[in-house]
Amino acid sequence: MFCRTGIYRWLLAIAMTPSFLLSIVAHAATEPAAPAPGIEWHKGPYTADLNGVATLNVPKGFVFADGNGARRFLDLNQSPSNGDEVGIVMPITQDRTKIWFTLFEFHEVGYITDSDKKSLDNDALLSSIKEDTEEGNKIRAKKGWAPFHVTSWTRTPFYDPITHNLTWAVLGESENKDEGLTVNYSTRILGRKGTMSVDLVLDPSQLDNTLPLFNDLLTGFQYQAGNRYSEFVKGDKVAGYGLAALIGGGAAALAVKTGLFAKLWKFVAWIFVALWKFILVIVAAIVAKIKQIARAIKKMFSKREPPVSAGNIALPPPSGPSDNAS
Repeated sequence: MFCRTGIYRWLLAIAMTPSFLLSIVAHAATEPAAPAPGIEWHKGPYTADLNGVATLNVPKGFVFADGNGARRFLDLNQSPSNGDEVGIVMPITQDRTKIWFTLFEFHEVGYITDSDKKSLDNDALLSSIKEDTEEGNKIRAKKGWAPFHVTSWTRTPFYDPITHNLTWAVLGESENKDEGLTVNYSTRILGRKGTMSVDLVLDPSQLDNTLPLFNDLLTGFQYQAGNRYSEFVKGDKVAGYGLAALIGGGAAALAVKTGLFAKLWKFVAWIFVALWKFILVIVAAIVAKIKQIARAIKKMFSKREPPVSAGNIALPPPSGPSDNAS
């Protein structure tokens, strides 16, 4: 309805551009009308501090929130947090087929040896993950959330002895049929004092297209000096367990964070609704200002001599702005 004059067309065009939407994500998230108070989003490119242990270069097209924001995000999506969250990354998009998020947690358990890298028992590990997931369902039940069950591997565990990254992926399904299937693609980056858990949560249909973006994101991760796996020295704290326990035991916290993909879309849509309301408030304020200026101009012209009348025809002032000017 603001398209009758040039200025209104211009304002509406600005409000509709993706760049305008994206530029106010961080600000709108802290506004009273925003759906997620307490989450401060930082738009990439941005260098994120992961609790003083590591850094992450967040690229353009993504947003980052710290550990407090990550916990708030999980709570809004009915998924328990464990207090170890240090950050969360999401792509900026309104396309529900491209929505996913990556959660970062640091577990300061000490140095984890990789001596069992050649003896991982995938069947036993999957059984352990399933058992831990069922334990996690007790937490979900107390909160009134639907149970979630891990069904199979999407990728069996793989350890890279050069990067010291351990990767695996599981497929699971919520008893709430509206939530559908979810893939958790997990990476554990071993460090001197513990491990950084990096969990990619997404719809199974997105996996092939999203993995290159996820892998590119991880190239921007690095432990800070003194925290790298190669900097281990005798006398450092040692975890006392290896990769197998890291997969099995560490899966409990991961598994209860799944089954939220449908809710995630509602959350993202909610954000953009809040952003649109915020934009309308801005537009309304500008429109009010324009009307105020227009009234001032009208008042100024009303002080001029009245137009000369010729019969019933009123002649316009000899000079003045055109009503059609934009």
